[in-house]
Amino acid sequence: MSQLQKKRVVVTGIGIVSPVGNTRESSWNAVIEGKSGIGKITHFDTLDCNTQIAGEVKNFDPCFTLETPLYPRGKNAEPLTQPINPKDKKKMDRFIHLSIAASIEAYQDSGLDTYRTHIDPTEIGVNIGVGIGGLPLIEESHSTLLEKGFRRITPFLIPQIIPNLAAGQVSILLYTQNINTCSVSACSSSAHSIGESFRAIQRGDATVMIAGGAEAVVCPLGIGGFAAMRALSTRNDAPEKASRPFDTGRDGFIMGEGATTLVMEEYEFAKKRGAKIYAEICGYGASSDAYHITQPLEDGDGGFRAMKLAINESGIPTSQIDYVNAHGTSTPLGDIQECKAVSRLLHDAKNLHVSSTKSMTGHLLGAAGAIEAAFSMLAIRDGIVPPTTNLENLDPECAATGLNFTANKALKKTINTAVSNSFGFGGTNVSLMFRRVQS
Repeated sequence: MSQLQKKRVVVTGIGIVSPVGNTRESSWNAVIEGKSGIGKITHFDTLDCNTQIAGEVKNFDPCFTLETPLYPRGKNAEPLTQPINPKDKKKMDRFIHLSIAASIEAYQDSGLDTYRTHIDPTEIGVNIGVGIGGLPLIEESHSTLLEKGFRRITPFLIPQIIPNLAAGQVSILLYTQNINTCSVSACSSSAHSIGESFRAIQRGDATVMIAGGAEAVVCPLGIGGFAAMRALSTRNDAPEKASRPFDTGRDGFIMGEGATTLVMEEYEFAKKRGAKIYAEICGYGASSDAYHITQPLEDGDGGFRAMKLAINESGIPTSQIDYVNAHGTSTPLGDIQECKAVSRLLHDAKNLHVSSTKSMTGHLLGAAGAIEAAFSMLAIRDGIVPPTTNLENLDPECAATGLNFTANKALKKTINTAVSNSFGFGGTNVSLMFRRVQS
């Protein structure tokens, strides 16, 4: 597809449910204030586990009622007032609950509901990335099987747990009849969902995409599995200090849960309806390390190539990149490799700031790419670089790259361009490029 044929893509709605807040603005305000969402795990008893901390979503009611009804099927149809009623709550795992809440917020934020009579539902698609899916209910159902037998397994088990049911439930609620899919690529899942939705609109296959990610596997198998790999921090006595990207004291990542959804639209369509626009998505790069199931290439070349592809597609010189929201998980190897890749590609970016918001949210796994893409666009909107908290002693190998990691305090500055990185097990890498909208 030539550059002249590609349609422009913008983001008009953002919804967030996270360890630091249950809405977009509460999450963003917490992050720019440097507040941590990490604490002792409450979902289950962690007495025998080396890791007893995580980033849990707090005080979340999946059966919330909308103050203003939505009419995705038109004014003559039944209004949408309670996306999940109490009767249907148990038919879905937590990751679906979180995804629906984020998607409804994004949809409301976009203002698209008032324009639904002007767009056919076959022009609107959904792609919600999920890395693992309904692990908590798999655990619960396995216990039921062992204790009570096959006949006591719920008939809703499969639609409760399979990853694509986040997208499926959102599509049903918001009446979308274009592509309905789920990207599953470990911690890059939701970044792939956004990137592939970007491509669908660019090609003209869809006019609007509801895209993002969800994850909720703070459960014995989820925490226990990563703990067995020695991938998680064991700083149980100071949860809010445990996620410390680029710091010499980092000892592993902190698992988080949550969901983030974006409403993405073809630019001319968004402009015609007078939509508020957060930013333009102007580049998407994806690559593979082809190296190791869990470890990145030592020189960070996979991430380097993904970033280069995204920036090249944008047409923006590397010297003009203002901000990188790093994958920055707080793991000993991963942080160094990413620093090397960013420095190698953006060595001429004189105004560059880098930060990892995982220092506050923890690592949302399949939802990480989406929430960090959202934070990148909110940084552009507000002219604020969110901080990397807990950065007290910069790793010498990270320091050698000369990057500014925005340690511990947010920074006010004009941000016109931002890159968001997401890397995952299996050697998968994604970079998304955003810019302030230009007419």
